[in-house]
Amino acid sequence: MTRARGEQAPEATPERAASSRARRPSPGQRYGLLLLVLIATYLLSAFTTGLVINLAQIVLFMGTLLLALRNSLVSRRATRLLVAAALAGTAIMVALALARPSGIVIGVAEIWTGLILLATVVMIVRRIVASTTVTLQSIYAALSAYMIIGLMFAAFYGAMSRLGAGAFFASGSPEDTKTFQYFSFTTLTTLGYGDFTAASNIGRAVAVMEAMTGQIFLATLVARLVSAFRPSGPRD
Repeated sequence: MTRARGEQAPEATPERAASSRARRPSPGQRYGLLLLVLIATYLLSAFTTGLVINLAQIVLFMGTLLLALRNSLVSRRATRLLVAAALAGTAIMVALALARPSGIVIGVAEIWTGLILLATVVMIVRRIVASTTVTLQSIYAALSAYMIIGLMFAAFYGAMSRLGAGAFFASGSPEDTKTFQYFSFTTLTTLGYGDFTAASNIGRAVAVMEAMTGQIFLATLVARLVSAFRPSGPRD
């Protein structure tokens, strides 16, 4: 039905515009896919081991970085530079690991993996802090960041094992990706089963830092998001 001649359209008020923006899903806050990729990546290394699995995990972590960049507040120019640097570094690490899979090369690849995950978690937390409202996607983002922290420390533990002089674990336990991830998440959640303990002082210091990071993360960011979360009501 057309409007009568001379009749003006209703003026768009700031309240109406804000309501319209709140109803539309933000394209930069879709973290459900990121959380699914992280879970799949963790399960991949939890049940299988080997060089190929480790390299596939690096590639998947690279995918998490790209998803985090897509959801981040970084400018387009900076995003392009970060993507180019991350892709180039990952390609070099994978090529070196396939050509010469020595302990030093794998250790350097683990450090690179940890740095990728560190950059990813920084961008996710920065986006969460900058958000003015708490939605289900914000909780997905916080859970993703929590998983990334555990995987990041696991990568650094693997690098310390490869590049260190002695064994990483005091009990002489097998030092592979799934063991490091198990040790990392039990440390991050402060479960402290005691079946795996770090042998060196530097390993114990990093484990203490991870435990403190996990407690601070849960007690501040996740608790705040869950308490402030309100499910959206029915639309008009």
